[in-house]
Amino acid sequence: MINVTSVRSLVDELLAEDRIIRSNQEIDPRFEITGALKALEGGPAVLFENIKGYPGQRIFGNPFSTNERVCKLFGASDLKNLKHAGLSAFKSPVSAKEIGAAPSQEVVIRGEEVDVLSAMPIPTYTETDPGRILGGLVLLSGDDIGSCLSYKRLHFQGKDWASLAFIPGSHFEHWVLARRKAGQNLPLTINVSPPPAVMAVAAGGGIPSVIPAGSDELAMAGGLQGRGVNICRAKTIAAMALADAEWVIEGYVDTSARIAESELRARDPEAYAPFFPEWHGHEGEAEITYKFVATGITRRRDDPIFDVWLAHSLQLPNIVRLVNDGVLLEYLDRLSPGVITDVNALDSMKQLGLVIQVKKRFRRDDALVRNLILAAFSLSVQLRLVIVVDSDVDIYNADEIIWAMNTRLDAQSNMIVIPDPQHGRRVGGPLKPVARVGLDLTGPKAEQQHYWRGEYPAVDLRKWFTDAEISKAISEQGEYARLLAAKRV
Repeated sequence: MINVTSVRSLVDELLAEDRIIRSNQEIDPRFEITGALKALEGGPAVLFENIKGYPGQRIFGNPFSTNERVCKLFGASDLKNLKHAGLSAFKSPVSAKEIGAAPSQEVVIRGEEVDVLSAMPIPTYTETDPGRILGGLVLLSGDDIGSCLSYKRLHFQGKDWASLAFIPGSHFEHWVLARRKAGQNLPLTINVSPPPAVMAVAAGGGIPSVIPAGSDELAMAGGLQGRGVNICRAKTIAAMALADAEWVIEGYVDTSARIAESELRARDPEAYAPFFPEWHGHEGEAEITYKFVATGITRRRDDPIFDVWLAHSLQLPNIVRLVNDGVLLEYLDRLSPGVITDVNALDSMKQLGLVIQVKKRFRRDDALVRNLILAAFSLSVQLRLVIVVDSDVDIYNADEIIWAMNTRLDAQSNMIVIPDPQHGRRVGGPLKPVARVGLDLTGPKAEQQHYWRGEYPAVDLRKWFTDAEISKAISEQGEYARLLAAKRV
């Protein structure tokens, strides 16, 4: 398992293993950084060491963009077992440790000197963005809050203030509204390039029923990295910060101030106002949200690293598997012990879909499928599609799921439609509340013999071909062909 207690240690280990691509050619945070990260997605991690306008700084991206690397980072043998590694860590939390001399506070900027855009290479993601957008890891802490980790999008529209958006129904909204009702601001820190285990909990823990409000999410991250997360007291506000982050922006949410995320949204609340590509794969829209005020900036002294996440990327599905799927599997298994064998959200599904694999034992298990679908929907308002398949279907392969849909779906009796809730503040787009669908793609237990896929004979290819010829032939096969060959169907 790689050292995931800091981004700096992760970069050093990836460099030592030649699992990172680096460049010392000048690159512009405006468009070029995000364009390069998208072009290299699904490959090695990326490190840029010559940032236009920001001498002595580095930008790091794509650490979680491959299944193999995420498994290695968090001690899982393979993709299927990633969820179990996450669940094991969450069942063995390790409390955070407060330290004095924090690496993230080697340089402190406060007062009138606070100028976030001048200090940090915050990128402009696309040509339709309203400005420079920070995807920052927010840490809330307090006796009533516990420790709450999440990623938020911030558009810095002044040197020390930004709009800060969040998902309705999230823990963050809960704490903002609670402070607003009490007439108080909400102090917090925005931690840039935090420890990878903390990144994982913040990015993947989007289901409140999986991680309830008031939980100690830093302890969950401690379980993932095998030791307590180092924290420190912020310099300018009553909040905690991550001691091993590269940068920290200290400040508070002004719960009395609602502002627009862009000039276009401010001029016309009803207009289409593009923001930047969001996690669901569509262009996000600027909204009316709350104001964040920065009171201080701290950072490491030497060659600070700025991590850039693409909201719509291959990183998120891997992290969701690590953080959410093990807990989901355990919960659903409690409803029907021994029936569920696995769960997975395909890369393109992210938090919007889930595939459940079952192995029926008796005819009465046919009726459990509908209950599992409804139970899954009850866990997350974001879920739009839940699919249940038999144990002979590989739930990590989209072609397998489509094959099962084509051959085993009876839309008349095995499709559940949950009606549109007819509410929601978004009037359109991919996050508009919609009717949700559950698909039972399992064969009835009494008719299992009719759903047998058959099985081709196992042969030893070395009887006719050399090892080199076999390797060359297999290398030319696509992923689905290799899967079918391995299953002999």
